[in-house]
Amino acid sequence: MCGIIGVTGRDGCSRILLEGLRSLEYRGYDSAGVAVQTADGLVVVRRPGKLAELEGVLAEREPFGRTGIGHTRWATHGPPTQQNAHPHVDGPERVAVIHNGIIENHEALRAELVARGVTFRSETDTEILAHLVSERIEAGDDLGQATAHVAGRLDGSYSFAVVSADRPDELAAVRHQSPLILGIGDGANFLASDIPALLPHTKVVMPLEDDDVAVLTPDKVTVTDVHGQVVTRPVRTIDWDPVRIQKGGYRHFMMKEIEEQPAAVAATMTGCLTDDGFTIRIPALDALGDRLAQLERLTFVACGTSWHAGLAGKFFIENLVGIPVDVDYASEFRYRQTQAGPGHLVVPITQSGETLDTMVALRQAKQGGSPIVSVVNVPESAADRESDAAIMTEAGPEIGVASTKAFTTQLVALYMLALDLAGRRGALDAAALRERVQPLRRIRYAMEGALRHADAVRDVAHRYADARDFLFLGRGVNYPIALEGALKLKEISYIHAEGYPAGEMKHGPIALIDGDMPVVVVATPGRVYDKVLANIQEVRSRAGKVIAVCAEGDERVAAQADEVLEVPRVDEDLSCLVNVVPLQLLAYFIAEKRGCDIDQPRNLAKSVTVE
Repeated sequence: MCGIIGVTGRDGCSRILLEGLRSLEYRGYDSAGVAVQTADGLVVVRRPGKLAELEGVLAEREPFGRTGIGHTRWATHGPPTQQNAHPHVDGPERVAVIHNGIIENHEALRAELVARGVTFRSETDTEILAHLVSERIEAGDDLGQATAHVAGRLDGSYSFAVVSADRPDELAAVRHQSPLILGIGDGANFLASDIPALLPHTKVVMPLEDDDVAVLTPDKVTVTDVHGQVVTRPVRTIDWDPVRIQKGGYRHFMMKEIEEQPAAVAATMTGCLTDDGFTIRIPALDALGDRLAQLERLTFVACGTSWHAGLAGKFFIENLVGIPVDVDYASEFRYRQTQAGPGHLVVPITQSGETLDTMVALRQAKQGGSPIVSVVNVPESAADRESDAAIMTEAGPEIGVASTKAFTTQLVALYMLALDLAGRRGALDAAALRERVQPLRRIRYAMEGALRHADAVRDVAHRYADARDFLFLGRGVNYPIALEGALKLKEISYIHAEGYPAGEMKHGPIALIDGDMPVVVVATPGRVYDKVLANIQEVRSRAGKVIAVCAEGDERVAAQADEVLEVPRVDEDLSCLVNVVPLQLLAYFIAEKRGCDIDQPRNLAKSVTVE
């Protein structure tokens, strides 16, 4: 969940590490530190709080060193204090370690080390790694051997990197169920927990696989398994522009990414439109061949915002393909008895492609014989590599912790999946498919139209920024959008909010409604439009303040609502893509008004790689 950066072979290493950590801030953290090799040994600097605290200390001297590691920590074991910040060192301070994940058998290993006379300086599970690696080096192992030996003793999910004062210009690292990527440079090599930290230095990357051990020097990268056998991992060139991970004049990444959504959804369609532009066919699905015709059911597995995308996907698949769909939290799916098999398609949805719960669910379903089609944003991530097929969302780097463009590109990917399956299985004929593809091709322009109402959304947001609670209501495909609107508000403004199917309001939530309760209702045209208007009346009769998302010029809704957030009119099936935009903006402007840390909300991390 935290950030890892390492470099060997670049002068001014301390500055490079700090810049790398800056590009990983979006992952969430509460302390930061670096360890740099120098002629006098390791220089280790750690500070709790934001990177500015660490930067202030490092600024006291010129950039130094050419090999080192850096880390931003999100606390699991022990509070966010200086003594618990990474890197952690051994007793003589000749070995430094940074670590992501959780070591489940750390208590037993700590007790073993204490019995051998080791004194601990922190409350973390990470510090045991520094002492264990140090012992192996003293026993005669080189850095890679020591790292591999220690990894073989660990239970849990983790990746960690090691630097030693006695091994100049050398780094070692291991991955186990927590992402780690190598960057291949010219006269220098790098490692990081995510691609954006590598882009300023190289676009050539080598994602590590589980139980890979890597040793990096300035001119060489060697990867082995934990038994020391050399393995070959493919390298690829990432076409992300480093400019895309910069704010580009925006105050926050979140607003930049909200405004990037029309282009991102259009890019996600590229490559899935046939030459005539009237049919969707996802090339990756060709690998499944006849297995798609045998499907009897489908399950989306995901977490957080991606789970909301799966709920919308359920409507798409059931309406267009006609097979039953479940939507399961990945953290629950992995502990249930599921009927895996060739007729059960499992579709993990994950922006990072590394979310631990989602990856465990993927592996469990695959082991049971289910075909796996992942919806994922990061190429060469674990989900991309381990699936039978992957539908790539083209959101590019998403830096804001609260997901926006990743969500809408997931919605587009799932709608295309529904259209493709409907065509392959004969659920829709060619004419019916063309009828649905044309509105999809135009959806980017409707999203742009929704963005043009941003100033009106800001005015509404400022009037309700002091509210203590919000209720979000929607029906049909817009019920997931109500859930997503509530989640966005909670994530970045810290206001309590709940999302509900509008028809369920009478079964409990209506008790909460009074004159102080803003109720956001998604009320755009569709099959349940009149029923949503009736729900608005129920809110008004309890004095609730109605904020309605409605079609431009809809006088029926405007007459009944206290506030309206207008969006262009689109087909009902695609309305979720447009209706979510004002809810993202509403959350953003409320959080901005309240002075919240929008891109890095408290306690949250971008990619959750621990259970």
